Amino acid sequence: MTVTRDTVIGDLLDVNADVSQFFLAIGMHCLGCPVSRGETIEEACAVHGTDADELIRSINDFLAKENK
Repeated sequence: MTVTRDTVIGDLLDVNADVSQFFLAIGMHCLGCPVSRGETIEEACAVHGTDADELIRSINDFLAKENK
């Protein structure tokens, strides 16, 4: 899976729950909430004042290492 700005957080968590650490690090502690699970990464970053591109890069790097 390649993560983009349009990736829905719930879909990503269903693929690999370990990525939750990246969302917790930006202050998104409501990962179990139905609303947050339906947000895109871009939407979540806008709400939490985080650089979406940096977060996406970190998650994609993590997933690439996990899948080796």
